[in-house]
Formats: sequence, C-alpha cells, structure tokens
Amino acid sequence: MSVNDILTDTEKKMKGAIEAMTHDFSSYRTGRATPAVLERVHVEYYGTETPISQIANISVPEPRQLLITPYEKSLVPTIEKAILKSDLGINPITDGSGIRLNFPQMTEDRRKDLVKQVHSRTEGARVSIRNVRREAIDQFKTLEKKKEITEDDVKGHETKVQKLTDQFVAQADELGKKKEAELMSV
Repeated sequence: MSVNDILTDTEKKMKGAIEAMTHDFSSYRTGRATPAVLERVHVEYYGTETPISQIANISVPEPRQLLITPYEKSLVPTIEKAILKSDLGINPITDGSGIRLNFPQMTEDRRKDLVKQVHSRTEGARVSIRNVRREAIDQFKTLEKKKEITEDDVKGHETKVQKLTDQFVAQADELGKKKEAELMSV
C-alpha cells in the first residue's frame, strides 16, 4: 500500500465515522416528528428483520405526529408490537388501516437523557477517528521497517494524519454541539 493510498483511506474512514454519527443523530427524536426516528425499529417480515420504512409508508400529517400505513394490512399488529418493544417511549394508536404515533412535548429529563446520548455518540466518533489515525501511523511505520520510506517521511505523514484527525474531531464536536442545542431548545 502506498503512502497516498494510506492517506486517502484514512480520510475516507474518518469521513465515515462522521457520517455514521450524523446518521445516528437523525434518529434522536427532538420536539418534531420525523420518519428517521423509526430507522432503528425493525419488524419480522417473512422471516427477515426489515426496517419499517421498507414495509410501510411513513408520513407526517402534523408536526408532532407520524402516520404509518403498511403496504399489507396484516402487518399493523406486528409493527405496533415492534414500536412498543423499541426505546422510542411512544405508544402507537392503531386505527385499523394504519398506526399513528403522537409525539408528546419532551420533558426536561428526556432532553437531558438525549444530550447524554449525544455526548456519548460524539465521544464514540472521536475514538473512531483516533483509531483510524493510529492505524495509519502503524502502516507508515510498517513501510519504514520495509525500508520503503524514511523516518523523516514517517514524521511528515504523521503530521498530515494529525491535521486530518484534528479537523474531523473538531467537526464531530461541532455536530455534537449543534444537536445538543437542537435538543435543548423548547
């Protein structure tokens, strides 16, 4: 593996850590109803764990309400059970052909719990980014042992990887702060 391949791969993995964190943040429910909240909820469908979005239409008729309309009416009870088992903290209301989820105003305690989750997920992203940095530096040292690059080259490349690391850690922190502010706004 060449030095450029290592640098490119490192940046790609760091971007991936940020994207995963952003994706997780979208599933944290704020004061508004959003279909992304249901991404972590899976339903047993013909022997396979399937996301609700693949077996039902999810719409937002009101700012604090989701309407789930399954493509097959027989799935209504199954989806209802899956939502009850999930950690959403919302009771589904079944009206025969669909399921309504009414999102209550979030309490201060629930907001604080979500902020803790945001902090935890942000720290997880930082750790992932630093692990990618460590892997890259180890790869540079391996190339040095094979006499493919010099010690000075290793130091120069370590500096580049550290700059990338600092950039992506700062981006993770910024995204975490934005999500925290979004959660704490009433």
